[in-house]
Amino acid sequence: MTMFEITKQATFDAAHHFPNEPEGSIYRRVHGHSFTVEATVRSATLDAEHGWVADLGALDRALKAAAGELDHGMLNEKAGLELPSLENLCLWFVAQLKPDWPGLSRITVARPTIHERCTLTL
Repeated sequence: MTMFEITKQATFDAAHHFPNEPEGSIYRRVHGHSFTVEATVRSATLDAEHGWVADLGALDRALKAAAGELDHGMLNEKAGLELPSLENLCLWFVAQLKPDWPGLSRITVARPTIHERCTLTL
């Protein structure tokens, strides 16, 4: 079966800490990262009017708006990110995007400067 996927990427910078870590752990201290987030929408069919899976511009705006909610903030202060792991960031982005993007099939959140990433496939 033919399957199309389109992907957009956004960036944000944010601080976080892991309050459940033991005293003295580097993860317990507040620190920040530059993040990238990618959202992928998939479909077996193309929109008949435009010949596309979805409007890449609209996906770009939606992803940048979600990333903008986190940009230059404290991740721990956002509902669902009290433990701000890459895995929970993936879940947070799914919650933000899935209602308007039913074809959402994958979210990847990365910290490129330290070569870490997590992908959630739906």
